[in-house]
Amino acid sequence: MKVGLLTEEQKNLLIGVEIKPKWYYNPVQDCNGDWIISKEEIINTTNQNYDWVFGLPDIDWCAPAPQPPTLEMYVGS
Repeated sequence: MKVGLLTEEQKNLLIGVEIKPKWYYNPVQDCNGDWIISKEEIINTTNQNYDWVFGLPDIDWCAPAPQPPTLEMYVGS
């Protein structure tokens, strides 16, 4: 699956921004520590201020390794 590669600055610009009403960008890190957004997020962008996402480089999605549970995950449960 292809995803759009972001710089750290681009990732920061997208946090909290609507792709279209009630749908927000969700930059995540892949297995290499790169910031990415999905092709669905790119394709559905209607905010003209963020048209630059259409020009993001495509890379292959590489899922991060699952993290083992930590004690902090259970505090307060």
